[in-house]
Amino acid sequence: MTVVDDTTAPAPVATDALGRVDVLAGLDGAEITRVQALVHSAGGTDADTRFVYVGLVEPAKSEVLAYEDGAGPLPERIARVMLLNLGSGEARDLRVSLTSDVVLRTTIVDGSTGQLPILEAEFEIIDPILQADTAWRDAIEARGLDPMKVISAPLSPGYYENEGESGHRIIRCFGFYRENVEDNIWARPIDGLCAYVDPIARTVLDVVDYKTFDLPPEVGNFHLADYRGPELTTLKPIEITQPEGPSFSVDGSRIEWANWKLGVSFDAREGLILRQLSFQDQDVDRPVMYRGSIAEMVVPYADPSPTRYWQNYFDTGEYLFGRFANELQLGCDCLGEIHYFDATIADESGSPKTIKNAICMHEEDYGTLWKHNDLFTGSSDVRRQRRLVISFFTTVGNYDYGFYWYLYLDGTIECEAKLTGILFPSAYPGGDYPYASEVAPGVGAPYHQHLFSARLDMTVDGVNNTVVEVDAQRLPMGPGNPYGNAFTNKATPITSEADGGRIADASVGRTWHITNPGKKNRLGKPTGYVLYPEQTPTLLADPAAGITSRATYTTKHLWVSAYDQEERYPAGDLVNQNPGGDGLPRYMAADRNLENTDVVLWHTFGLTHFPRPEDWPVMPVDYAKFTLKPHGFFGGNPVLNVPAGTSGHCAMGTDDGGATGSCH
Repeated sequence: MTVVDDTTAPAPVATDALGRVDVLAGLDGAEITRVQALVHSAGGTDADTRFVYVGLVEPAKSEVLAYEDGAGPLPERIARVMLLNLGSGEARDLRVSLTSDVVLRTTIVDGSTGQLPILEAEFEIIDPILQADTAWRDAIEARGLDPMKVISAPLSPGYYENEGESGHRIIRCFGFYRENVEDNIWARPIDGLCAYVDPIARTVLDVVDYKTFDLPPEVGNFHLADYRGPELTTLKPIEITQPEGPSFSVDGSRIEWANWKLGVSFDAREGLILRQLSFQDQDVDRPVMYRGSIAEMVVPYADPSPTRYWQNYFDTGEYLFGRFANELQLGCDCLGEIHYFDATIADESGSPKTIKNAICMHEEDYGTLWKHNDLFTGSSDVRRQRRLVISFFTTVGNYDYGFYWYLYLDGTIECEAKLTGILFPSAYPGGDYPYASEVAPGVGAPYHQHLFSARLDMTVDGVNNTVVEVDAQRLPMGPGNPYGNAFTNKATPITSEADGGRIADASVGRTWHITNPGKKNRLGKPTGYVLYPEQTPTLLADPAAGITSRATYTTKHLWVSAYDQEERYPAGDLVNQNPGGDGLPRYMAADRNLENTDVVLWHTFGLTHFPRPEDWPVMPVDYAKFTLKPHGFFGGNPVLNVPAGTSGHCAMGTDDGGATGSCH
């Protein structure tokens, strides 16, 4: 997260107070420029070569920790580079050393286990291909529409053994009608029609003309003031101020706030990454989580019609959603005393590109932290909770996603996805169509899910952890429970990867405790953190469906695997057109030990969306989240020392005599 450096000279190396290099910091502009030069000097590139992805290959955890402890050398700095030639279709996956300035490894991607992610450059070439195709133009004109007013939406194709698709890089395309340049294109889908395009061969493989639907009549231009109507005038301004400044401090990509210490990074694929989170407890920095990110997400749709059955979009692995991070605006995206981090990624020419204000950080008041009015002593105590918010927003086509990480004073960690933007529309066939909602006249919104995978590389008091599944347990009336009121809990350690895939169960309040058997709290119990899932459906597609094989991670709420630095993505490295079985199924097949060892949790969370009319033409934010809370990590309440608030900025009463009050 640095400003672009257009020179080829190495940038100054960021170090901490002890002179240690931040080996997990993302590639900066100078490093990306060096990678670009090294790739070109190695040969095999030309004017059609595009850089699909450039990112840091993080060193093994053991190497990083050894270096930081002074027991090992500075790890090698390595970049991963994915290249696609838009002329020949050649795809390569490279490892480039910035320590020794050499290309370490080149792998040819032959498509058998997936294609490289989709390029923005491919979006740009689709419209001319379709405009030149007779079958596409004829289908548009048969509907009484002008082909030149059709905007195509190029989409990832999934994996289906359709005739004529083998060996092709494929993009599937829907058309949307736009009468005027300011119109919202998503409002008027040309449904029943779909084109399958090979962007390398620059040809249309097939046009599926299934059925003609009426074009929805409304343009849905919510972005124009005239469409929205008179603005609400009764809302008074809210200003959030911290007269003495924020409570956090920032040194490069390292952050300190209250008792928390952590680093942040940004990746073109995963977006925001939190790393090496620790909590200071009695002057000791105790590790909690080594790395946390959104490692994958998929949006599977429920409409089985001939032009829509393939709609399953992996916004992380197929589109690299970090590339589309928004440049956030003070007072609009974030409110209060804000610190922004820029993100530096590579554009498709391999040059550094800075996304200004990509990451927003600020503090928020969060109500009561703890409180008690004591009947016997007459004492009254209350403390305010607050949280540190670290977030980014990304726009992938029609949807906008915000990912918010919250750190609380009491050691709690939350991750929340905020979903807004525009529903992906269809025509509404009428009647009680079982696979979509009618959200506006003639506009359907197919039922769908948003299923995220949070990769949580935990280090609770160290790298040797055990995950324990804990269920509430009813006890039968009988000896020892004569009145039938007793209940307890049942704790089951997850001992191997054969048992590492788990399902949440609201009926027993199931949680997962990440414990350190080698570290004990003052009560003699293993220290730990607990993962609280939301009780939401996993993937609703049939177990035999292709999407189930490609997104197996969505079939369980939790996967626990042994740490491996190469195992980064739950649906595999190459998600686009992957035939399935990659990622977690392959990782877990090793059936490695999970007791008292270095483990990674992969938590599936999200929502199942049956759209409402209120979600159109732009969707109010919907939410999905999970929580990590300390459980025996501390010897007691860790926030007894939080100072009481002051009443120096309290206002009581109103002009009309009403009773109101506020304390800041």
